[in-house]
Amino acid sequence: MDACETVLAALRSIRAPLQRGEYDLHGLVSAALTDAGLPHCHEVRLAPRCRIDFLCGSVGIEIKRGRTERKRVLEQLARYAACEAVGTLVLVTERNVDLPACILGKPVRCVCLNRLWGIAL
Repeated sequence: MDACETVLAALRSIRAPLQRGEYDLHGLVSAALTDAGLPHCHEVRLAPRCRIDFLCGSVGIEIKRGRTERKRVLEQLARYAACEAVGTLVLVTERNVDLPACILGKPVRCVCLNRLWGIAL
């Protein structure tokens, strides 16, 4: 299993209850990565005014809570994709977001927490 698939498997193990804030989701993501034995860094500065929620090897993980404005998240992911440290991007959301397969030539994946419960929103 490649690094991205290992990260995705860890993230798909999360069964998130309704959260009070985005940082609650950060805690769940960190715990899932730790439980899977995946070293990761939180709040990683990739460039000036460009900080991603987690970096697990070259897999960048961004977390969005609630309704996600697609245009804004695509712009944000493009900033991350432009950084050399990021090889793959994973967006973790409560609700599904339609994302392209690649941004700036880097693979993009989405993990929708509500779908992990079997709830389609």
